[in-house]
Amino acid sequence: MRHLRLAFAGTALAAMAATSSALAATEIQWWHAMGGALGERVADIAKGFNESQSDYVVVPTYKGNYTENMTAGIAAFRSKQPPHILQVFEVGTATMMAAEGAIKPVYEIMGDDFDAAAYLPTVTGYYTTPDGRMLSMPFNSSTPVLYYNKEAFQKAGLDPNTPPATWPEVFEAVKATQAAGYPCGFTTAWQSWVQLENFSAWHDLPVGTKANGFEGLETEFTFNSPAHVKHIQTLADSQKDGVFKYGGRRGDSQALFTSGECVMYMQSSAGYAGIKKTAQFDFGIGMLPYWPDIAGAPRNTIIGGATLWVFDGHDAKDYEGIKAFFEYLSSPEVQAEWHQGTGYLPITFGAYDLTKSQGFYDANPGTETALLQMTLNEPTANSKGLRFGSYVQARDIINEELEAIWSGQKTAQQGLDDAVDRGNKLLRKFEKAND
Repeated sequence: MRHLRLAFAGTALAAMAATSSALAATEIQWWHAMGGALGERVADIAKGFNESQSDYVVVPTYKGNYTENMTAGIAAFRSKQPPHILQVFEVGTATMMAAEGAIKPVYEIMGDDFDAAAYLPTVTGYYTTPDGRMLSMPFNSSTPVLYYNKEAFQKAGLDPNTPPATWPEVFEAVKATQAAGYPCGFTTAWQSWVQLENFSAWHDLPVGTKANGFEGLETEFTFNSPAHVKHIQTLADSQKDGVFKYGGRRGDSQALFTSGECVMYMQSSAGYAGIKKTAQFDFGIGMLPYWPDIAGAPRNTIIGGATLWVFDGHDAKDYEGIKAFFEYLSSPEVQAEWHQGTGYLPITFGAYDLTKSQGFYDANPGTETALLQMTLNEPTANSKGLRFGSYVQARDIINEELEAIWSGQKTAQQGLDDAVDRGNKLLRKFEKAND
């Protein structure tokens, strides 16, 4: 009996010690916008980090889509109860930079031993200061690509291994696939991001002045140029014969492609996992088409997705934990697994090299396309990215005006002129608030 009491006491002490150790771990709150399967992968990353050491515990919390998550984070900061880490999509960069006293830059957290050169410059350039210091930690970065139905190409007598490279080739391919019985030629997701923002970078055209906002405030939008107008009007006119079909502002149009109705689909590289899961046909991946009569095309595309911003005002021990977590998050093994499982870009050269050495690109043709497209040429002031104030709201304006164009209520010239005018008013308002 005495031995039983001693054994029980020993077990109790061990349990108490384990509990005490767990309680001693510093908790890091991570608010994110990854739902569904992506949310499960985020949870797995946090779990992997938590199990790799015992000093810190990262707690991931889903707060809704990108806009909802960013709004929740800002509200929490104003109430003086911010999380440690907030996932913010790329168009929120200027807003986060302007939030005085809210943000602790990543370069301060990571310190002198942080090697920025280990990260893909096409990713980090979007989130750095003019002198190259990283403001937020890249996490889920993507760029749009062209998905196409290989079976439809085969039936139409087209080479299933050669996607169209130019817009004229896209329209020629649609003629053949429609003749083969496919009603819709192509659709697009994220119309502002793909058909205006990346269209601009791909053709080395500015979205706005001052290097697309990277050189400071007092910018003006310029996406109503003759080249932009021609492109959008061509898409609008193409609806008449089912060549182009609009399917929604975000990823709502994906079913048009995966059901086999539309033969081609311009969507994020991060759409790969979902398309692979739902498409009942073999599909390929190509670079975005370009207009060969526009000088400078093709250049390079720009990223979408999000980075991880760190709020200021937490304890020094918390920032040590954040640094440890970011180091884990950026490791080649974690990034390679994230990249291969989701279609998001690997953020480091190490993850890219590991993925290649594992034979992933050979086993999954087309999955390297996004990286090749983003690094096709050295970025220019027009193709580095965007940094406009209130661009989240500006995108809403662009979406409204594009929908007016698709519905025939406005010409492309009228709609883009109105979007520029309304957007410029937002910019002036943002400048006044951050003067």
